Amino acid sequence: MNRSVACSGRHVLDIAEQLCRGRGVRLTPQRRRVLEILCDSSKPMGAYDILERMQGQVASAKPPTVYRALEFLLGQGLAHRIESLNAYVSCIHPEHPHASQFLICRECGEVRELESRRVDQTLESALKACGFQADSQMVEVTGRCLRCSGGRSV
Repeated sequence: MNRSVACSGRHVLDIAEQLCRGRGVRLTPQRRRVLEILCDSSKPMGAYDILERMQGQVASAKPPTVYRALEFLLGQGLAHRIESLNAYVSCIHPEHPHASQFLICRECGEVRELESRRVDQTLESALKACGFQADSQMVEVTGRCLRCSGGRSV
């Protein structure tokens, strides 16, 4: 399944509220605002970019506020950290646990989230063959998106 990181913010926020309620955790106004900002962004955002958008809207917006909110969102599977960019994106389908793969355009910065079971299975087989037990899995592929490559696909 191939879906763009740019998500339907309302859909993700509705699911986030349902999931948090069902798990007995709180989606506080600060956490919700960070998730809204991520949903509204077409590109991954760093913590200080998020903080900049929050200032003037959330009185207590300070770096620890943002980092705590991001930690919560990551822990609940509502956001992902793009390691190579040190940036965050909202999860476009937080309703189920999954390992995602990310396609990152080095020219325009667009990130597409994939959820490919075939990629997961291949990686799981390779790990098993090596006798390696992974704690986490993040696949990031950098290149050029269709638009930046002039419409040429490989």
